[in-house]
Amino acid sequence: MKRTILVALLLVALIVPVRAQESARLNAVKITFLSWATGSTKISYERALPEVRQSGEFCTSLISAGYDKYQNNPLGFTLRYGHKFFLGNYSPERPLDGFYVRPEYIFSRYHYDASTTGVRTLAEMSTLLATAGYQRCFGRFIADAWFGGGYAWGTPSETGYHHGFQLLDHFGLKNDNIAFSFSIRIGYTF
Repeated sequence: MKRTILVALLLVALIVPVRAQESARLNAVKITFLSWATGSTKISYERALPEVRQSGEFCTSLISAGYDKYQNNPLGFTLRYGHKFFLGNYSPERPLDGFYVRPEYIFSRYHYDASTTGVRTLAEMSTLLATAGYQRCFGRFIADAWFGGGYAWGTPSETGYHHGFQLLDHFGLKNDNIAFSFSIRIGYTF
């Protein structure tokens, strides 16, 4: 069922009629590349605001639609909104291209089987991130890569992975209030 919905969304995006005279494409629908390999499927929508060299991007994900790398049977969702500010050379004909900085808010809520007790446990976290990235359009297709870090709060999972960001637990350091995130998204502009 989940695959059918994803295939239907992709087909709808590809069937959008092509106009004889192309104008600036202000919208993009993207999927997070390989997100299914980390336990969720992420789909985002971005709208350019060319008069101010900015765009807004909303992303949602279904946690459990993908490979469960921690084998903890997660089920839930992630919501995120980021506002991009494009830097440097900017073309009104290609309003979604270029380097950008983006403040972003992410909310993640899901239940999982705790490895220590086996009991179904709630993880509910929010984070504010500062991200930087580069986005490029290739005709109707778009690629977006970014990374960032910030502050997190809430009830963390035992793994520290929240299907949209990771809490600091590396190099002998552990902190449930420091989050980081990075990704590659690919999609279609219209």
